[in-house]
This record gives sequence, structure tokens and C-alpha cells, in this order.
Amino acid sequence: MRDKRSLPGLIGALVVVLAALFGAGPAQAADSPSGHYLMLPTAPHSAAARSAVAHSPGISPAANKVVHVAVGDGVACDSGNFCTAVWDPTTNDWKVFFLFQCALYSLSYWNGDGYYANSQTGGAVAIVYGQSGNELVRAPVEPVTYLYNWDPAWSIRNC
Repeated sequence: MRDKRSLPGLIGALVVVLAALFGAGPAQAADSPSGHYLMLPTAPHSAAARSAVAHSPGISPAANKVVHVAVGDGVACDSGNFCTAVWDPTTNDWKVFFLFQCALYSLSYWNGDGYYANSQTGGAVAIVYGQSGNELVRAPVEPVTYLYNWDPAWSIRNC
């Protein structure tokens, strides 16, 4: 009888270990009634190599909503939004921009690795552009959060 009781315990321990391993991996999106859920891991490796003079990432025109998310926490990317996460060296956390209004957004001080998720409706495709207006990424609506290096990005059109 002892062997039968230890098997469920072993399976439970294995589930806990696997959950810890996958929880520490890349950001993951989970479907939710309101859109995607961005899990934001530790600071990007590039954060430590940045200059001592730090600037908070910005966007123009202003995003519909901007929130700061602590390392290891997550945030829901509400339906209708294209959400981006960029490391903010001035606060040592993730700065998440919710792009709802259809516009071409100019980026400032977006450096290193970050994330994006497209929770827009109606099949809207977001496009990330480089300095010369060249298309870097075409992001259709998908239930996925993508890792992205923001260094070459200069603007985003969310619709």
C-alpha cells in the first residue's frame, strides 16, 4: 500500500518542478476573456549593459494606458489592444504600453529585449518599423506573446 501512496506524491512533486521550470522560461500568453496575459520574466540580459544615464521608454502619441509591472508578474493585454513591454531602467521594471487608438506611434528609448502581444479585434495587424520606415515585424492577432529586441524599432502602427 505504501508504494501506491508515494506514486501520487511523486507525480505531484513532478508537476510542481515542471511548473517552476516553465514559469521561469520566456513570457507566455494565456487566453483570457479579456485578451492575452503577458507574464514578464526577469530583466533582459541587455539591461545590465546599458549606460549609467537612464531614460524611461516613451511613446508618441500617448498610449491608451501605460502600467509598470514588476519582474515575475504579469498583466492582461485587454481585448482591442496591441500591448508592448519594454524594460524601464529608471524604475527597474517592465513598462507596458496598451495601444488601442489606431495610430502610428513613435518610440523613444526602447532598448533591448521586450515583448508584444496583439489582442486587437477584427483581424487588425500591427507593424513595427525601423528607422527608414522599413517593416521589421508584422504581428497578426494571435494568442501568443512574442519576445522582441526593440533596438532597431522606431515606430509601431497598431492597425
